[in-house]
Amino acid sequence: MKNKITQEKVLNRLCQKFENKDFRFLKDLEEEFPKAEIYLVGGAVRDLLLGRKCKDYDFIIREVEANDLQRFLEKRGKVNLVGKTFGVFKFVPFGGDIHNPFDIALPRTEHSLGTGGYRDFDVQSSPTLSIKEDLSRRDFTINAMAFDIKNNKLIDPFNGLKDLKEKKIRAVRNPEERFKEDYSRMLRAIRLACQLNLEIEKNTWKAIKQNITHLNDVIRRVEMVSEGPVAEQKISETRAVPYEVIAKEFLKSFYYNPVKAFDLYDKSGAFKEIMPEILKMKNCPQPENWHSEGDVWVHTRLALEKLSSPEFKKQFGDKKPSLQLILAVLFHDLGKPYTIKRPEKDGVDRIRFNEHDVIGAKIAKEICRRLKLSSPENYGIDPDKIAWLIQHHMLLVQGDVSKMRPSTIEKYFFNKNNPGEDLLKLSFVDISATIPKEKKDKFKEFKEMLKRIKEFKKLSKSKKELPEPILSGYEIMKEFNLGPGPLIGKLKTSLREKQLSGEIKNKEEAINFLKELLKNRG
Repeated sequence: MKNKITQEKVLNRLCQKFENKDFRFLKDLEEEFPKAEIYLVGGAVRDLLLGRKCKDYDFIIREVEANDLQRFLEKRGKVNLVGKTFGVFKFVPFGGDIHNPFDIALPRTEHSLGTGGYRDFDVQSSPTLSIKEDLSRRDFTINAMAFDIKNNKLIDPFNGLKDLKEKKIRAVRNPEERFKEDYSRMLRAIRLACQLNLEIEKNTWKAIKQNITHLNDVIRRVEMVSEGPVAEQKISETRAVPYEVIAKEFLKSFYYNPVKAFDLYDKSGAFKEIMPEILKMKNCPQPENWHSEGDVWVHTRLALEKLSSPEFKKQFGDKKPSLQLILAVLFHDLGKPYTIKRPEKDGVDRIRFNEHDVIGAKIAKEICRRLKLSSPENYGIDPDKIAWLIQHHMLLVQGDVSKMRPSTIEKYFFNKNNPGEDLLKLSFVDISATIPKEKKDKFKEFKEMLKRIKEFKKLSKSKKELPEPILSGYEIMKEFNLGPGPLIGKLKTSLREKQLSGEIKNKEEAINFLKELLKNRG
């Protein structure tokens, strides 16, 4: 595919976009400031070149003073100035989407303060800076392109288009310097590789591996604080890369491509820096008669792979797995290295991992807490639900599903407070990634559970949820003149068991059943 054709396609997409009323301000800007140069920059250009949907549009405006640009925008929408020296305006046209403001900025330069900190830059903006100077401060070549809207021309000083066509992520200029300016860029490279299915160029990858230990750097600052007549030194410490930033890049990477993220976080050394607990799964043996696929690490990677398998999609549809499920799969056997018992050391009959589900849930919850994975801006991950999935992922292999009590099935798969659908999916990929030496029906208990769930759904009119209990605790107390206490809970449970098994279908039958129960209690 030739560059010219690609650029024409981008132009066509841009022209179609700019017909939208939200982009009317660009034409007005051109009319009011004839000398203005207007560029679409960054990820929007990259995504349009790839034919991807784009939500975030960033523009650079040259040859217009900041105050003039601000006055112009304020006449056409809501404006928020992000720092005078930054020269960046968050702009929402009247009637536009307040959740997706445009970033409109003057060209700017960034000079790192040498800490590698996420925001430790001296930023200066000027309407006269060249677009190339602005692009040269950016992280990767595929993000360092601009589209000249007035002249319908792609500005590509660092060959980002070539890298995009060759499916490469390459740092702008010297990768070592780019990462030392901001260490979070290393995780951004991994995220982009997962998100866009690209490979990281060898020198950029080498620099990532050499600098990955800096993810945990701490920046110490000394300030003089005056309290009364005496000034004292105050030392503050902050992370160069905040956990919130690590969490954001980590979650996005695993959401877009779990297996690739797993490999890149391992090979780069990122796992070692942010969650060393997970590396204990390497070389942790499993009983060969059940797990001929390999150790716990190999099994976990295979389970992540199964999330996108044809078998999984056939069973659960094409909807993308939730991040909650992906993390539960990643961590589901995390407890095995911490609980392993071996015949030669511990006198057991075979390798065992007693309570690895419980221990793994605790460790996973601690990792989620430490990395702040549950921050609202990080997709609202619930560590308690992830821990619940891990703690119960052995449910279908710990007994005979056909004999499981109806109330147990209701608790795990019909309780709105529990992610029952994700528990089924976790069980499916865990079973799929377990390869016994002898051929057998691995999915026998899973299929039996699906059958029982389907039978339960038939009890309700909607065929989707379970019917409401025939009698509430209050109705039982009123009917039999009983006070609150443990007895009411036992009666409710016994009645619910009979209702879900189809033996009791109405209020009259329920009352007669409870009468008999109370009578037999004496």
